[in-house]
Amino acid sequence: MSRRKKGQKVDGWLILDKPLGMTSTQAVAVVRRIFDAQKAGHGGTLDPLATGILPIALGEATKTVPYVMDGTKTYRFTLKFGEQRSTDDAEGEVIATSDFRPSVAAIEAALPHFIGLIEQVPPQFSAIKVGGERAYDLARDGETVDLAPRQIRIDEFRLVGFINPDEAVFEVKSGKGAYMRSLARDLALHVGSRGHISALRRLSVGGFTEERAISLDALKSLGHIPAAFEHLLPIETALDDIPALALSATEAIRLRSGQPVGLLHRQDRDRLREFTPGGMVCAMSEGKIVALTRYEGGELVPVRVINH
Repeated sequence: MSRRKKGQKVDGWLILDKPLGMTSTQAVAVVRRIFDAQKAGHGGTLDPLATGILPIALGEATKTVPYVMDGTKTYRFTLKFGEQRSTDDAEGEVIATSDFRPSVAAIEAALPHFIGLIEQVPPQFSAIKVGGERAYDLARDGETVDLAPRQIRIDEFRLVGFINPDEAVFEVKSGKGAYMRSLARDLALHVGSRGHISALRRLSVGGFTEERAISLDALKSLGHIPAAFEHLLPIETALDDIPALALSATEAIRLRSGQPVGLLHRQDRDRLREFTPGGMVCAMSEGKIVALTRYEGGELVPVRVINH
């Protein structure tokens, strides 16, 4: 007999405004406890020294986490010139210094070099696995970790302004896997200085933005009451960029049982022209997501079935 899972069946997304000094895993644990949810996960790690948007998936929403992690992200960070640190943020030890401070013109001239598809070496202190171990664990043990460059995508990179001669604020729009700490480090080096991130905030993850976020303190004050559940967003919120198709109750039953649904004889042929062969389609029934499917040969083939 299977063991009953602890907690309640709670499904949906919460947009958390993560506080400073807390890991993403710790934040997920607190949210899961508040909602007494059986299962929880997050849509992209934020460092303890970073604040901002941390989408947290509860229950069946965890099946859509990969689509959130693939989404475009926006950040605002403060780059402090003069000191390069082991962690590429304010937490690490100073490993190199420079008295040179770049001008606004020099920075503006450098920014285009970091836009588009670029190669980036992740920070030594990162969660990337090296020989089965996390890079940050090896780095903390004093080992020098050789991390291979990775191709990342930077859509926008702009200078917002200077706080003082040593600190400048930037905003970035990026694709999956881009490290802001590495971006700050490399920009400082490119303009002939050294630098690290002294403050970092994530402004959005895909369609999850600050406007709909709630702080952890505010959520704690609500506790496990209906008011807290009002902040839960539907599972399909994470799939706004994926085309959706409404199915009949019979078709929904077929998908839930793992069977493909043929669309060759449907009335809405014009709608089907929007679907890319091999592309993802969000199958809906009675206003709720039934499954994430792939459109192949005139059929919707279930990839992840969502159980409400």
